[in-house]
Amino acid sequence: MLKGSYVALVTPFNNNEIDYTALENLIDLHLKNSTDGILFCGTTGESPALAGDEKERLVRFGVKKIAGRVPVMVGTGTNNIQHTISATSKAKMWGADIALVITPYYNKPTQNGLYHYFKKVAESTDIPLVIYNVPGRTAVNISAETTLKLAHEFSNIIGIKEASGDLVQVSKIVKDAPAGFSVMSGEDALNLAYMSCGAQGTVSVTANVLPQKMHDLIQLALDGNYQDALKIHLELLEINNLLFIETNPIPVKHALFQMNMIKNEIRLPLYYMEEVNKQILEDSLRKYKLI
Repeated sequence: MLKGSYVALVTPFNNNEIDYTALENLIDLHLKNSTDGILFCGTTGESPALAGDEKERLVRFGVKKIAGRVPVMVGTGTNNIQHTISATSKAKMWGADIALVITPYYNKPTQNGLYHYFKKVAESTDIPLVIYNVPGRTAVNISAETTLKLAHEFSNIIGIKEASGDLVQVSKIVKDAPAGFSVMSGEDALNLAYMSCGAQGTVSVTANVLPQKMHDLIQLALDGNYQDALKIHLELLEINNLLFIETNPIPVKHALFQMNMIKNEIRLPLYYMEEVNKQILEDSLRKYKLI
């Protein structure tokens, strides 16, 4: 079963090229700090700003470096069905274990359209699929009913990354999902709440900077130790919020730059943090003894 703390890994750049030295160091950080899985080419990885050949080199490098020690997830979803099927098939060819497929953005499909979209992807590929529901970015929410229909009909749809913030929706999915289907939190500030509703883990932005803490929170919740999980949740409350003080991944990349893990580079149309927000974030990083 898909579970635990997956990091939505940033993509480090140096002179507008992927910085593979920094990427290797980031992967080592997660392998040493109990991260349960690594997502490449997600929102936090600036996937819309990566060219196709860059994605291939990035994923192949990551798969080789990780060497099976943790599962590799790759973001492959687009708002074009043929592009999504192609990208998802390529992810398996490159060695990925799981494909994360976002609900189509901009098109604003109906629930029927979403069902048939994911049905087509599931029928056309054979890598395990995770639906990514993030209405704040896509302008569409995949309902619990549509998710459950897909989960019951297609065994290769193994989970959903839920970033709707709707705990009722999450609870409905958990209640009626087939065995082996996982709900993963896509909202770091709500990780504990999601886990209390029966989620199996998180795909986390905060794990980029505090991987061991995020793993420990999720593992404690999986073990049913919510008292100690709550302590970590409250400890992470401030950083969970400040990593979204501007559009993700702007703040988390600035944090990693301050931590001397990556160069200070982000690709347009995203841009560097406002000075006032930099100061707020850096003061918080000092509180967490990250800088």
